[in-house]
Parts: sequence; structure tokens; C-alpha cells
Amino acid sequence: MAKLTRKGSRFIALAYPVVSLKEIEERLNEIKRRYHDATHHCYAYRLITGEGIVARADDAGEPTRSAGPPLLRALEGEDLLNILIVVVRYFGGTKLGIGGLIRAYGDAAREALAQAEIVERVKTVKLRLRYPPELFGMVLRLVNRYRAEVEGVAYSEQPILTATLPLSQFEEFRRALTEITSGRVEFLGPGE
Repeated sequence: MAKLTRKGSRFIALAYPVVSLKEIEERLNEIKRRYHDATHHCYAYRLITGEGIVARADDAGEPTRSAGPPLLRALEGEDLLNILIVVVRYFGGTKLGIGGLIRAYGDAAREALAQAEIVERVKTVKLRLRYPPELFGMVLRLVNRYRAEVEGVAYSEQPILTATLPLSQFEEFRRALTEITSGRVEFLGPGE
């Protein structure tokens, strides 16, 4: 949360992690109830959905493009996803003008983001690898080189190693593993 005052108007900026449009709607309703006496409840969000990135900004009654777009630019400037930023304004009696509003909303958003704890999430893929026992050391070294997180090894005639790897490294890892083991490692699906 960040607060700032410009010519008597008070701005309260709030940033929230979100994972769905429904959650955004619920959060906005909650803020409107909590700050029911505010003049404006402007917001912007960037959200990953099945169709890609959805971004939206709302001026909430402020002059066109004076509130929502500066909030959205703050999110884009930090390359943040799955986040909602809301700036609540209490009008102080003196008009700020379009430029003043753009600066105030943008400054409030940037200040809230500077104070927020940013959590980086990396898409991962779960690996299940079956291989001859003599390749154990070779497989483990490569898994460690790619910084995969080993979840466990089931020992039997042929061990099965389960690990989690960043999705962005999967194809490179698969090629490297196939090459160094001459294709003697089998990639298993989750239920095999």
C-alpha cells in the first residue's frame, strides 16, 4: 500500500496478486466496499489466461486515459503479470488537470509496486526418467547442471528419477540427456 497527497487529493494505491478474472472482480468489490466514500476507484490488471495475457485499465470516472493507463504502464514497466493495482482517490477540492492526474496515478502505482513483495513464478515440468543403473551418476549430474529439483528416485531393476525442471529448459535438457546417454533414458508420463 502506498499513500500520497496532491493539492489536497489523497491517493491510496493497493497491489494484489490475482489468478482469475473472478478474483479481480471480487477484489474490486471488496475495495469499493472498504473505501465506499472515495471519489474514484481506478484500476489496472495484467493476467495470464488460457488465451494469453489479458490487460485492462479503467479510469473509473476520471477524465479519459488519466488514471487507468498510467496504472497499466506501471505494471508493464515492471513486466508484472497476475497482478491487480487499484488506486483510490479522495478528491481534495482542487483540480489537478489531466497531466497532474496522470502523474499522481502513475506515482501512486509505482510507489505501491516498490513496496510490494514481488514473487517470481517459473513454469515447470515434472520429469520421470527411467534408465539403466550404470547411468545413474551421469543422469544425476545432468539433472543438477540444469538445476532440476529432484523429488525422489524409485529403485528397481531400472531406477526411475522424478524431478521438476523449468519448462524453458526442457527441450535443451532432453537433447543433452539423449546425447550423453545415447538415447538409453526413457521419458515416462506421470502415470507410468
